[in-house]
Amino acid sequence: MNISRFKYTPVGAALINMVTALVVYMLSRVVFFLVNWSTFAPYMSWKLAGSMLHGGLVFDTSALLYINALYLALTLLPVPCKEKPGFYQGLKWLYVLTNSLGLAANLIDSVYVQYTGRRTTMSVFSEFAHEDNIASIIFGETCNHWYLLLVMVMMVAILWICFVKPREGVWGARWHYYVLQVVSMLVVAPAAIIGVRGSATAGTKPITINNANAFVNRPIEGTVVLNTPFTLIRSIGHKAFADPHYMPQEAMRRAFDPVVVPRPDERSQGRKNVVIFIVESMGKEYIGAYNRHLEGGRYKGYMPFVDSLVKRSLTFQYSYANGRKSMDAMPSVLSGLPMMVEPFFLTPATLNDVQGVPSMLKPLGYYSCFFHGGHNISMGFNAFARDIGYDRYVGLNEYCRSKNPAYHGMDDFDGKWAIYDEPFLQFMLDNVNQFRQPFVATVFTASSHEPFHIPDKYKGVFKEGKLPIYKSIGYTDMSLRRFFERASRQPWYRNTIFVLVADHASLSEHAEYKTDLGHYSVPIIFFTPDGSLKPAMRTDVIAQQTDIMPTLMHLLGYDKPYVAFGCDLLSTPPRDTWAFNYNNGVFQYMRGDYMMQFDGQRVTAMYRFKTDPLLRHNLAGRVKEQAAMEVTLKALIQQYMQRMNHNELVVRRR
Repeated sequence: MNISRFKYTPVGAALINMVTALVVYMLSRVVFFLVNWSTFAPYMSWKLAGSMLHGGLVFDTSALLYINALYLALTLLPVPCKEKPGFYQGLKWLYVLTNSLGLAANLIDSVYVQYTGRRTTMSVFSEFAHEDNIASIIFGETCNHWYLLLVMVMMVAILWICFVKPREGVWGARWHYYVLQVVSMLVVAPAAIIGVRGSATAGTKPITINNANAFVNRPIEGTVVLNTPFTLIRSIGHKAFADPHYMPQEAMRRAFDPVVVPRPDERSQGRKNVVIFIVESMGKEYIGAYNRHLEGGRYKGYMPFVDSLVKRSLTFQYSYANGRKSMDAMPSVLSGLPMMVEPFFLTPATLNDVQGVPSMLKPLGYYSCFFHGGHNISMGFNAFARDIGYDRYVGLNEYCRSKNPAYHGMDDFDGKWAIYDEPFLQFMLDNVNQFRQPFVATVFTASSHEPFHIPDKYKGVFKEGKLPIYKSIGYTDMSLRRFFERASRQPWYRNTIFVLVADHASLSEHAEYKTDLGHYSVPIIFFTPDGSLKPAMRTDVIAQQTDIMPTLMHLLGYDKPYVAFGCDLLSTPPRDTWAFNYNNGVFQYMRGDYMMQFDGQRVTAMYRFKTDPLLRHNLAGRVKEQAAMEVTLKALIQQYMQRMNHNELVVRRR
């Protein structure tokens, strides 16, 4: 049988169609790279490109075999009824539809990855399960990125036009048909198993999402190697918290113990009020005070009010988020729980007993309220706020029921996520002014969230630059200024500790904020109007979101043991402060002058991040601090996994 006839046999047609799908998926990877050019291109080399191509072929082959399993089985099934008219036309529709869905996921992630730092997993369906505006968001983003829709149409056209159908009679005699079909299946089946597993080596485990890091230099680059259908498929039924059993229990506790035992300190502030602002997407890059070195010292940033507040506050040059999604922030900021593997909200661990700032302060007489201008079930904030002891939740529903003529209900809705920040923060202040003292008030802002809408009356008012977030972060800054201006005239103001922190960083313009560490750079600001906390920009301390709860407990004189994966930034020696984040399958641990990257089995990188902000010089295996940092990080991971699995997030009273 010659080649021209072979391609019309079922096995030949299937092979050609799979190669076509592989080519199209590789083209979608090129699009992914081009859309995120500024993130990947500066670090690219021919060697890295070749490694990415290799890895991409491995993961695309695996994904396409998953996606096309039914198509392949029906094509190679050794039964003559397949030769009836319409059978292969039906298979063509199946092939094009399933592969088109995978392509759509890839192209969507070329935009979504800018905000999450990773390919989408099955947790996305839980993340947005209670959002009733998803259709409008998808439509809006499709309009904003219309060129990707054109790319999608062209790629689907390639799949349709290049599809090859088998032809009847190319096998010759009928008995040839059965023999060769069976032989084809016996050959294709083990080859497909090898392709799905990603390796033909006996004893190796099937490839997982984390294996993408073997083909790249930085965790974020793993998103280029991966494809979204693979990450969706491989995260089905995935257990987020697996105990790695790195070391015996006693050794683990000696290396790292998250149980905080408070010690009396003269810096305790007593029964002060607490107001916590979790500001959407307020990356450190947008605030001039942290970036005096940028643009020859001329960089002013886009948040002048927050800049002025920094000068009157305790803050930290090296401060980081523990996650990259909005839902990662609440557990980190309010309960000292970093994101590890999957967002806490989306795992069975949400059924655990969990403490937080409000529940810990409730026995001290504190009243507490959580504010968010989105729909009351949005992002799971309401449920978590209740779990950690907030007395009340105030959201869009309460705002729309307000009788105050200053507020206009859904007319103040941004059309996508929430009430605009300016009116909602004023509404929050109206409520806070009615609280009895002491109180804990927390607000999660929204207007600086993509797609970065601001009210029409402010169009053209705020400084704009290369990124669409700049105008909306300027609007949020103005909203914060108006809140503080009015709050400063209230009797409770001087008796209050204010905390400002971002939920996560967002779009970046400058190179140092596009690194594996820069993606997590957020401000952490403690402000006391009475001056009880000395204003300072600390450069000797490493801070993270999970440090906020322990630091507040210290300031308020809390005296009972509790669990927190962070430390009190006021009493912990600077050399013992640290930060952690989970970056696309890699654990990142910062301590002293170094950032360690650990893939769960071995240290893949060590950077002197303070003097090498672009993370260009990998010192793994060449610094003495590596061994001790690795032990501590392993103990931290093991403690986290065990405590999540065994409901040990609170200290049990004996």
